[in-house]
Amino acid sequence: MIEITLLIPWFFFLFVFVIDLGFYNYSLISVENAARIAAEYTSSSSTTAADTDGACTKARLELAMLPNMSGVTSCSAAPLTVTASSITGTDGAPATSVSVTYQGIQMIPIPGLLMGRLSFSRNVQMRVKT
Repeated sequence: MIEITLLIPWFFFLFVFVIDLGFYNYSLISVENAARIAAEYTSSSSTTAADTDGACTKARLELAMLPNMSGVTSCSAAPLTVTASSITGTDGAPATSVSVTYQGIQMIPIPGLLMGRLSFSRNVQMRVKT
């Protein structure tokens, strides 16, 4: 009985850590996908290469299932920031660069490991189709 009493808090923290890690990994994968989808949209033509509003719409649709995203209508402030710009690629061809930043919610704080909100940022560059 004493052994179980001493081990229960460790199992509880392990369980909470696994749940939090799953949510954080899901958020990271979603942000990566949102950046890729927004970059695919902006790389479709030279007129959409710097279309931040269109990239924002694509990113919001991809991130709609994340916590903290209900009611988000713009991509200019936390929890979601999306920017798209027209650049010149490394080969000299026209390209687009899309940056997506998402600020997650604080799940269950674990002292020393997960104390606050995590911010996920991804930047994708793609050649513009001509």
